[in-house]
Amino acid sequence: MIDSIIFDFGDVFINLDKPATLRELQKLGVPDIPPVLFECHDRYEKGLISTSDFIAQVMAILPGHKAEDLVKAWNAILLDLPQERIEFLKSLKKEGGYRCFLLSNTNELHIQYCFDELGSDLMTDFFGLFDKVYLSHEVKMSKPDPNIFQKVIAENALLPNCSLFVDDTLVHIESAKSVGLQTWHLQVGAEDITQLKSKL
Repeated sequence: MIDSIIFDFGDVFINLDKPATLRELQKLGVPDIPPVLFECHDRYEKGLISTSDFIAQVMAILPGHKAEDLVKAWNAILLDLPQERIEFLKSLKKEGGYRCFLLSNTNELHIQYCFDELGSDLMTDFFGLFDKVYLSHEVKMSKPDPNIFQKVIAENALLPNCSLFVDDTLVHIESAKSVGLQTWHLQVGAEDITQLKSKL
């Protein structure tokens, strides 16, 4: 019986436009994302470099552009956080009594953008619905590393076979399975987190 649920953030709660950053960079005259930028992104999402260092490195990789234009392109992936998903999470906790956790690969720029653009009150209330929030740049590791799942399990005394992990990325789902978690590989566009009860 499921008593705890670990949720991804992007495309589970907040809608994403994943090709948007490349589109915005192309508008700036960058035809493709250099592989070194992916490496820089990985270090940033693990909190291994600061925001200022990340921006400086991106400007070095993509010279001739203003920092604010690159940050705008970086944040273009982020869309809206539908209220019905927030209300669903509230009802899930109230009616089902589930322990709920957020586990997201993200970074300081994206989280700050959410607070600035979606609203500090909304984001504070949303994060407050979870027993604990795990953001990759704060815990210094990211999915699909099995250790990040083990951290959530150990710190909250979860029983993996009684805990459900929800994510839209298959490699993250497979890693969660490897540590014994139950999983739902949410199909973006065909399924919605508000349908979760049918999976429990």
